Amino acid sequence: MTIRLLPAEALSAYQPHLMELLRDAVDSGASVGFLPPLPDAEARRFWQELGPALAAGTTLLLVAEEAGQLVGTVQLHLATKPNGRHRAEVAKLLVHSRAQRRGIGRQLMQAVEELARQHGRRTLVLDTLQGAPSELLYQGLGYVAAGAIPAFARVASGALEPTVVYYKLLE
Repeated sequence: MTIRLLPAEALSAYQPHLMELLRDAVDSGASVGFLPPLPDAEARRFWQELGPALAAGTTLLLVAEEAGQLVGTVQLHLATKPNGRHRAEVAKLLVHSRAQRRGIGRQLMQAVEELARQHGRRTLVLDTLQGAPSELLYQGLGYVAAGAIPAFARVASGALEPTVVYYKLLE
């Protein structure tokens, strides 16, 4: 498996694969901002709207590939305000359901942390649905729960569930 930074100019070529990865995550119950079933137009728009931030360098997109297939991705959103240029948000960690439980999420998180360091970011934040399997991953990587926000995210059943905000201070 290889993990690499996807340049903005490659986004359109990867778009069908990214759309499939997002759809798989949403269909599998991941709380990543969408509800199932995810329409193609919505998935396409999400990735297209990411393009300008990639081109500007304010968002960085890592992709994990295995045997020529896209199996995972994670984003790093760099804070751009003068008082926040030491921090970034980790977002949309996605690992295809057929590739889960093999350490790909952990490797993507380790890679995104290294990418953050390379960009001078030492404070990372992220959020995830309370009780989701991803909580164990983040905790195992040293992320600290700052708190939970009740009724934050709507899930497929229609219920409003809490999300937990995590942070990690990189060395």
